Amino acid sequence: MSLNPTERVNTIRELNENFQLLGWPIERVAEALKTSPQHLEDVLQLKTSFIEEPWILKIFLEKELLSEGKKPIAFSKLTGDPSQYWFLEQSRIEAGHLAN
Repeated sequence: MSLNPTERVNTIRELNENFQLLGWPIERVAEALKTSPQHLEDVLQLKTSFIEEPWILKIFLEKELLSEGKKPIAFSKLTGDPSQYWFLEQSRIEAGHLAN
C-alpha cells in the first residue's frame, strides 16, 4: 500500500494525534513495543523499514486508548483488518513489536 503525499500527511497526523491522546511518555510506548524511542519517532513520521510498522503502532494505540476509556482518532487509510491485505506480513503484525 503506497500513500500519495496528502495521504502520508494525514496518516502521520492521525498516528501522532492518537499518540498524544494516549498521553504516555515516548519511552513507555517504545518499551511496550520493544523498540527505541528514536525508532518510534521514525514510525510516527512513517520513516519505516517495514510497511507493517504503522499498522502495529495503530493497533497498539487503539487498544491502549480503548482500555483507558478514550476514543481513538479515526484513520483515513489504515483501515479495516490488516489480515485482509495480502502484501502485509501477518506474523510481524501479530508479534506486535516494532523493529529497532
